[in-house]
Amino acid sequence: MGNSLNARTRFWLALVVLGFLMTGPFMLTAVTLLLDMPEAERETLTKVLLHRMPVGVVMTLAGFALGAGILRHLFSQYVEGLHRMAEHLRLMLSANRDFRVSPEGPPEVQQLALAANELAQQRDGLLVDVEQQIATAKESVENERNRLAALMSELAMGVIVCNRDGRILLYNQRARLQFRAGTSSGTACPVLGLGRSVYPLLDRKRLQHGQSLIEQRLQGGNLHPVTHFVVTLPEGRLLHIHMAPVLTGNGEDATAMSGYVLTVEDITRRFERDIKRNHAFHTLTAGQRTQLSRLATLLQDEASQQSLAAAMAQFDRDALQLMGSLRSPWPLEDIPATDLISALLQGLTAHTKLGLKTESVEPDLWVQADSYALIEAVVFLALRLEDQYELRELRLALQTDPEETGRASLDLIWSGTPMSSETLFTWELDPVGDANTDTLTLRQVMERHGGALRFLHDSAAHRRILRLSLPIATAPAPETLRDASTISLNSARPEYYDFNLFDFRHEGVDLDRKLTELACTVFDTETTGLEPSKGDEIIQVGAVHLLNSRLLSQETFDQLVNPGFPIKPEGIPIHGITDDMVRGQPAIDAVLPNFYDFCADTVLIGHNAAFDMRFLQLKEARTGLRFSQPVLDTLLLSSLIHPGQESHRLEAIAERLGIAIGNRHNALADALVTGQVFLRMLPLLADKGIVTLRQALEAAEQTWHARIKY
Repeated sequence: MGNSLNARTRFWLALVVLGFLMTGPFMLTAVTLLLDMPEAERETLTKVLLHRMPVGVVMTLAGFALGAGILRHLFSQYVEGLHRMAEHLRLMLSANRDFRVSPEGPPEVQQLALAANELAQQRDGLLVDVEQQIATAKESVENERNRLAALMSELAMGVIVCNRDGRILLYNQRARLQFRAGTSSGTACPVLGLGRSVYPLLDRKRLQHGQSLIEQRLQGGNLHPVTHFVVTLPEGRLLHIHMAPVLTGNGEDATAMSGYVLTVEDITRRFERDIKRNHAFHTLTAGQRTQLSRLATLLQDEASQQSLAAAMAQFDRDALQLMGSLRSPWPLEDIPATDLISALLQGLTAHTKLGLKTESVEPDLWVQADSYALIEAVVFLALRLEDQYELRELRLALQTDPEETGRASLDLIWSGTPMSSETLFTWELDPVGDANTDTLTLRQVMERHGGALRFLHDSAAHRRILRLSLPIATAPAPETLRDASTISLNSARPEYYDFNLFDFRHEGVDLDRKLTELACTVFDTETTGLEPSKGDEIIQVGAVHLLNSRLLSQETFDQLVNPGFPIKPEGIPIHGITDDMVRGQPAIDAVLPNFYDFCADTVLIGHNAAFDMRFLQLKEARTGLRFSQPVLDTLLLSSLIHPGQESHRLEAIAERLGIAIGNRHNALADALVTGQVFLRMLPLLADKGIVTLRQALEAAEQTWHARIKY
């Protein structure tokens, strides 16, 4: 725009110079003669000039008009023509390599255009040769990548890779399906996508606890730094999560955790089957024991009674052994006693003011535990003891239970006032931890571990003990290699990936972030008409994610919307959406929450975005959803990049930038084209010194098209 203003200013200055050249010499000569003449001659000359002044003025104006026309023609041919050619040359250099300058205007300008086209042709020949060599070199690597991507895509287990902040940088198709299961159309649900946070999908505290356990094991030199846990989704499904670290460095130096891998398995049905199996086992053993007891009452001789008593004892031992071989229905993690005690100490230190000590921790003991729930339970007990019994010190012990085979006892030990069984019973019914979808009571935590909570009184040592019973796990065999599920940065690249996100730090929308590094949602709408303030409604919303200058065509939003009234017939030939197509589709109030989640934490991009945003703004009061993130408009950016072009319609821009348009006036198709247009604009914006989001927004606001309101 600045170049256009400068050219216009130069044109007006040229007109002023032309006017001065046409009138200046005559006026200067006339003034000089008048000043040198005697009075009589001056009066005679004045009368002669005044008599013929109208003819002279008309001739001067006619000459000036003719000169101005000639000047305007030359200015258009040379100055403005060269300015348009400069814009076309920039297109050839960056956005559209196949574009060529049209040889138009005077012969000199045409020769310049032909020379520029010849240079572009030579450059293209060199680039094609280089590209062919690169393509040949990459072919084998690309084939290998595609094979690995196909394998990852077809895995029966969901895979998600995150950086340390929980931003998703890889996932496969199975993971998408697992987190879509249980949702219905029109119901808001978390979105799985590159650059998005994993925390809306999985409980933040669970993941951070797992991350903390892995880092603790890495620092201790553990060669098996993995953990697993179960989360409950809002709709009631159970997901078994296996977490392994992504490590920086190689070999023995790979000890710094830059992210983590989550493998996700839906165990809902398996868990239900285990519960039914255990229930059937309990029913069977209870029935058999009852029958044996009845038989014992019918026997008269002592020898038979003793024989039956021995058989009943053997039955109880066999039933107990079989019970021990059956794992708890809730999947528990095998964890070293030392790791569990360290995690408990960290949790207690963070939430209580107690003095903490450890005693009798067996170094080679392994237990089965839901460490997250167990830590919440222990912290809950410590807070109650601290509050009601004014406790100042608490000691922890974890060792094999001498009274119960296959069990370990986790003891909370203190000196002071004993507690009553009524108090302990009341505590068992209270929930532990923060209120969330997976809040458990203290009793439920113990039932999950297949044990009970007991209060013991050691009179000799004046000690009080709360004992939590845990199942013992078999210690794994020593390993010399790191776990196979631990992924390094050199691992194969699956279907959905962006490893640049390992270094990505998301703190909302940063206006000073580079345009090439933005997380964006490119969107478009189809509507019943062009007047949102007069009752026109959205009938289709389409959107696609764009991240780190990549259009993620697999992450899309496409939803037809029922406007609640018949679609205007004159609009159907344009967008192709009929009443039959929107019949049975959700209303905009049900669609917007899903779209709002899809756009969360991203910059919005649209073409003539003010029109689409007006429809969204009119729904704010009713839905309570406000799309407050920055909005980039490709129409404004086009007028900023190419102020000399007459049209800034999406079709015209796409044609200039060498982008093919297929199904026009379909919301998702238009969003995909708009995304490609934006990516082609990035180098053109950089040529003008516009590289950050803030610079793009400020520059776009200065364009003439930014004044249009809907």
